[in-house]
Amino acid sequence: MSAPAWQKSSYCAQGNSCVHVAADQGSVALTESSDPSGAILRTTPSAWAALIRAVKENGSHA
Repeated sequence: MSAPAWQKSSYCAQGNSCVHVAADQGSVALTESSDPSGAILRTTPSAWAALIRAVKENGSHA
């Protein structure tokens, strides 16, 4: 199994406070940029799309 091709959001600064995302054998994988070899959360592409859609619709409150 090859390593996922992680992508970082264009909204991330130079720091280590970002989530990395990768397409991984039919799923979407997410990990924390400060520890990319640590915990990896996997979800379905449809669940990921629903999350992104909800965030875009409701805006960021960070």
